[in-house]
Amino acid sequence: MICDLDPGEGTSWQLVQEAAVLVRTLLSELGLEAWLKTSGGKGLHVVVPLAPRYDYEAVKGFSQAIVQHLARVIPTRFVAKSGPSNRVGKLFVDFLRNGHGATTASACSARARPGLGVSMLVAWEDLSTLKNGSQWSVATAREHLTLQSVDPWAGFWKRKQPLAAAMKILGYVPAGKARATGRAAA
Repeated sequence: MICDLDPGEGTSWQLVQEAAVLVRTLLSELGLEAWLKTSGGKGLHVVVPLAPRYDYEAVKGFSQAIVQHLARVIPTRFVAKSGPSNRVGKLFVDFLRNGHGATTASACSARARPGLGVSMLVAWEDLSTLKNGSQWSVATAREHLTLQSVDPWAGFWKRKQPLAAAMKILGYVPAGKARATGRAAA
């Protein structure tokens, strides 16, 4: 499951960093461990590895419930509705990335934008040192990667978290057939 922190016009980088911490804290309260990566663009991605028990619609619905909760509890920081005019000075946590067929920048991939920013895996401890979501580019990513001695996502690759308890805590009930299916979701 991906929480794509998408800052609106006028949102400072410091607010993006704080939003990542707030999202991680909420996920932790829901019993979910999350990892961080830059988007290669303006924001950050908070990623939760899941056990393949729910289909795309259930995961997307749950991630939307997270966004709605954030917007309700911290309306000065988060919005639940997409669109540039809705998020001036705030963040939209793009839950649509969790829908079937949706795409997102994978780790170490370049974005087709000016500067060719590269999405990069980051340790939570390094969040405060990040300058922006496109800190690395195709010109600097290789050097950064060669200097890394530890995989910041080492725990991610083996972690498969169930969602049922987190859904219950948040009060989210998957609709109709969007229940446990045994299919991989995100």
